[in-house]
Formats: sequence, C-alpha cells, structure tokens
Amino acid sequence: MRAFVRALPWIGPALVLIALVVLFPIGVMIGNSTRDISQSGVDRGGVGLANYAEVFAFPYFWPIVGRTLVWVVVVVVLTVVISLALAQLLDKAFPGRRLVRMAVVVPWAASVVMTTLVVHYGLEPYFGIINAFLVDTGIISRPEGFGWTRNPGTAFAWAIVVAVFVSLPFTTYTILAGLQTVPGETLEAARIDGAGPLRAYFGVVLPQLRSALAVAVLINVINVFNSLPILRVMTGSIPGYDADTVMTMIFKYMQNQHRIDLASALSVVAFGLVVAIVGVYLRVVRPLEEA
Repeated sequence: MRAFVRALPWIGPALVLIALVVLFPIGVMIGNSTRDISQSGVDRGGVGLANYAEVFAFPYFWPIVGRTLVWVVVVVVLTVVISLALAQLLDKAFPGRRLVRMAVVVPWAASVVMTTLVVHYGLEPYFGIINAFLVDTGIISRPEGFGWTRNPGTAFAWAIVVAVFVSLPFTTYTILAGLQTVPGETLEAARIDGAGPLRAYFGVVLPQLRSALAVAVLINVINVFNSLPILRVMTGSIPGYDADTVMTMIFKYMQNQHRIDLASALSVVAFGLVVAIVGVYLRVVRPLEEA
C-alpha cells in the first residue's frame, strides 16, 4: 500500500485520464441503457432491462451478431496471413526496399473514409475504374450487369477487402519488428541441422513471433470489431439489415431512429462481445506464454 501511495504522484495523472476517457463514458453508456430516453433526448425514467430485451428480440439481431463475427475473423485472419508474407519480404535486402517500406505505410496514413470512397466509386457500374477493369479482363460480362455496392453480399465482401488493405501496414510493421528480434545464429543453426526454408520458418521464426502476433491480433480484433466508416460507406445505401454488423446497427439506432437508449444497450452488448472474443483468444491461444 505504501508503495502505491509513493507511486501515486507519478501514475495519478494516467489514472485520472483513464477515469475520464474510459470509465466515465462506460458508466454513462450503461446508465443510458437502463433508461427510457425519448427521441428528443428527454430522460423519462428507468426501465430496467427492457431495452436489452427489445434489442435481443429484434429479428435481425442474431444474424447481425453472426455477420459481425464473420467480419472480424475473416478480416483479421487475412490481414495476419498477408502481413506475415509482406513482413518476410520486407525483411530481405533488395534494391528499393526503403521505398517499398514507405509505400506500405500509405494505406495507414491515408484517411479510411477516403480510401473506402475511392473503392466505392471505382465499383460504380458505368464509370468505375475497378468495374471497367473487371469487364476488360472478362471477369464480368457487362458494366451495368453487376451492382457491387447495391447487393448486400458483394458490398460486404468488398468492405472486407478494404478493411484488410487498411489493416496491413500496422500488422506488417508489428511483425517486421518481431522479425528483427529473431537471432541470426538460431536460423543458421537450423540450416546446419538440415532444416529447409519452410521448416526453419515454421519451427524457428514463427514461434519467436508469438508476442508480435499477439499484439497485432488483439489490436486488429478490437479495431475491426469497432470499425464503422468502411461498412458505412460500402453498405450504407443498402436498405434493410442484410449487410449490417453490430456497429452499423448502433449507428442506425442513433441516426435513423434516434434511440439513444437502445443504442446504449446494444453498445453494452457489443462491449461484452469484444471482451468475450479477446478472453477466448487469450485463453485458447495463450499468446503471451514463452514459445
């Protein structure tokens, strides 16, 4: 206890910042989820768990939760797999490596909304450059024959492509930093023992990337789960709920229905879902244990 009191002047500002930026908004969100708040923002009293019951009773709720899990798993897995290959490439010495490393940062530095809009307009049937390329290569037959962003399935798939693209820089550089810590002597010893490139990578390099992968996966899970701009741009014009995730549903509750109480209840459910996903990942994979 005395050690904590002595350290309080140093950690106090950080604790105050955490309380104001993290704990206070969570408390307000949980409080709003148990209130009856009108569309004009008037608090009409407590309703207990009625808002949660209404959220769970929504006919599209479980399909939306399932789609959210698909969104997170597919984006994170593709991002990590591609980043492992990119990091391995960027760790090698080749002419122009510095320029290539700088180019990888561009999707991270650019606005996510801007990047998504470029892809969205590129998929337009008549003037989109991506759509024109698909027609010219024979992948689709007519430019007007496929409305990529007007169909829930294809719009959601393209949103995954964009999410992977903008997630690559951070993940690649995190893994690349991990590669710098792999001792060259260990790899040389593996080669002397007769290990080929694949065996050396999976048996020596990959286990030592465990901590880097843990950071990359955890941060990507949280970021992808909470991602709104990509899905909002790619699927926002589609009527109904066939392309929604939990985050876009929260946005619709707030913008279209002006139901802060329902949005807060769904936000609490989403928060619990993220904690559960991270908890299962840490429990099953145990990424922070020594390889």
